[in-house]
Amino acid sequence: MTTTPFILVVDDEDTIREVVRRYLERENFAVKEAADGYQALKIIRQDIPALIVLDLMLPGIDGLTLTQHLRLDHQIPIIMLTAKGESSDRIRGLDLGADDYITKPFSPQEVVSRVRAVLRRTGSAAASTSQQPIRIGRITIDPVARNVEINNQAISLTAKEFDLLWYFAQHPQQVFTRTQLLAQLWGDELYTDPSTVTVHIRRLREKIEASPSQPEYILTVWGVGYKFVGKK
Repeated sequence: MTTTPFILVVDDEDTIREVVRRYLERENFAVKEAADGYQALKIIRQDIPALIVLDLMLPGIDGLTLTQHLRLDHQIPIIMLTAKGESSDRIRGLDLGADDYITKPFSPQEVVSRVRAVLRRTGSAAASTSQQPIRIGRITIDPVARNVEINNQAISLTAKEFDLLWYFAQHPQQVFTRTQLLAQLWGDELYTDPSTVTVHIRRLREKIEASPSQPEYILTVWGVGYKFVGKK
């Protein structure tokens, strides 16, 4: 078992795995490869990766099914790779719990940048021991343990969902555009579709709101963006 957090690259194309691995290793990441979903699960059972770069179109267990399966027990950040340009595929992946996506063909350096950005966000939040939990209404958010409770019951959020909720909770009543949220939480609005924010907002509402269609915490400011409300 490795002692250094590593990146798991899952793709059935040997060339893509090799190129992504080489670029990541060049940046001093430890990397393991899997050619299909079954091999990926075997690796994950032995050693939990810090992040997974996951192709959607896999033999056996496809990437969407694997993402859904992983989200039952793990909150490992997932960056999807897809050869499809259809927004429905990206949205489905995000709905199932993926944190980001990259459409093929892509620049290997873009993959490295995305991996760094996701690890920086999740790592820095987990390491910030000076941050105290925030309690707003029924919600308690612990930034150190990265735990969220609703009425003292723990709920499961992906890494990106937690980052989004924590950012909102730190800036109550402030209105953010989708572009601003992309820049703050995804780090590169040039590559990421603004609809990514919309999907994550919807998914987060489904987990924290008593009535997602009539939210009391994350409100839509029509024509502008979103804001987080609630009394501490």
